[in-house]
Amino acid sequence: MADVYRWHLAPEGLATRRQLRAMGLRPGGQDVAAELHRPRRRRGPLVAYLYRIDHARPVRPMTPARTAALAAAMRARRTCPNCRTDAGYCIPRSLGMCVPCHDTPTLSHESGRTLP
Repeated sequence: MADVYRWHLAPEGLATRRQLRAMGLRPGGQDVAAELHRPRRRRGPLVAYLYRIDHARPVRPMTPARTAALAAAMRARRTCPNCRTDAGYCIPRSLGMCVPCHDTPTLSHESGRTLP
């Protein structure tokens, strides 16, 4: 079981993933050293996992292949499956298509009625 600290009371030498990333580091396979709990009234506490800074490793550099794969993934998120155009923004998963395609009613071929 990892040590548990309250919000703002963690000792020096521990950091969250975001704090490590801001320092140019990553956890590097180490186990969680401690937990940070922030109490909330209505729900359970917010929990942040802390890692030892002295065991952290440098962030791996981006390779050309990783850059190309990330660009392809982002292009796929911006491409509307309905009209096949680049929307210029990530398509909302709740809509499943770009906003103009979602807002434009289409005709159903069987009944001739407009579909939502």
